[in-house]
Amino acid sequence: MADPIRLPPQPEVCELCARPVALTRHHLIPKALHDKVYVQKRYARHERITATLWVCRACHNQIHRLFSEKELALTYNSRKALLSDERMRTFVEWLARKPPGFVPKH
Repeated sequence: MADPIRLPPQPEVCELCARPVALTRHHLIPKALHDKVYVQKRYARHERITATLWVCRACHNQIHRLFSEKELALTYNSRKALLSDERMRTFVEWLARKPPGFVPKH
């Protein structure tokens, strides 16, 4: 029997802005694309399931505001890749200076 797939544990702070707030799991390879052949050829099942980041709602919303599901799967599929985009990096740097209770209005 195969070992069960274990997801990374939830950290204490957002993995992007580092604020200590409620976190959501962001799938770096969007679940909606897991059955697509181009995704299955590129990523093993284990990687498709476990490639996640724990992020706050504000960072999560910004990720999905900036990138399509396909862009996330093919290009922005890691913390480093997300932060390589100037728009995302600028948002995260701005948000990191806000108090934990701050919620951006978009």
